[in-house]
Amino acid sequence: MTFAVTTPVTGGAQTGFTSPTYTLLTDVAPTVNGRQYAVSAVGGTQTGARVHSVSDPFTITLSRAGALRALPAANPVTGRYGSVPKNVHKILLRKGVNFAASQAPEVFLARVELEVPAGSDSYDPANIRAGLSLLIGALSQISAGIGDTAVTGVP
Repeated sequence: MTFAVTTPVTGGAQTGFTSPTYTLLTDVAPTVNGRQYAVSAVGGTQTGARVHSVSDPFTITLSRAGALRALPAANPVTGRYGSVPKNVHKILLRKGVNFAASQAPEVFLARVELEVPAGSDSYDPANIRAGLSLLIGALSQISAGIGDTAVTGVP
């Protein structure tokens, strides 16, 4: 399976982390076209990094396009295509991060864009780093698989 992540994941380099690793459990993906994993343990030195819980998520979801689309026939007169459909594959990381004392964690999201809750950069940088470390490590581990899925449509 090209979208299967093996555990543990070696995390990507982050300031203040030494040899970060993430132990993953298979989770239920929100769609049938996806695979989701939850972090059950962290290794190496990443002081303050927390594992997954319902109120403090740490998951990574890999999804292929819901309905794979093929290239339609070209215009028989001009040879041109009217529009070229796209198959969209997504990788989404969810990581709970604290932004202030005595508050429930907010969710830091990483797609291609990063949505970091204000305040968490100074209050809980370890968990922002942990989320990015897992994402980068998983992408490094399954780089060819992501390419394979983009080409074949098979997760």
